[in-house]
Order: sequence, then structure tokens, then C-alpha cells
Amino acid sequence: MKGSTKVLKGQVKEAVGKATGDDKLRAEGQTDQIVGHGKQAVEKSVQKVQASGRKLVRKATTVAQKAIDKAKRW
Repeated sequence: MKGSTKVLKGQVKEAVGKATGDDKLRAEGQTDQIVGHGKQAVEKSVQKVQASGRKLVRKATTVAQKAIDKAKRW
């Protein structure tokens, strides 16, 4: 996951910034973590939408097949 990598990178930057007294590096690390968490949330949302789309297609296919079967019996 891209977001996880960004979070980890941010944690490292923040820790190094704290250890060296580099406030800019620490702030960059915090920013990277926020961006990483945002990417993770987006990735999770995309996965949920994709799963819902697949479920909808399966349902529509089932309904269409039932309609075809019913029409054939007429």
C-alpha cells in the first residue's frame, strides 16, 4: 500500500527530526504521515466501491437471467 509506505517514511522523518532538533524535518514527517493516512482512507474507499460494483453487477446479471428464463417459458 502506498499510504502505508508514506506513513512509515513520515514516522522515520519525524523521529530523526526530533532526535536532531530539526523542526522542519519533524514537521515534514508529520505531514507525510497525514498524507499517508489520507491515501490509506482513499484506497479503502476505492476497494469498497469496487466491491459494491461487483455485487451490483452480479445482482443485475441474476435478475436479467431470471427475466430471460421467464420469457422463454411464455
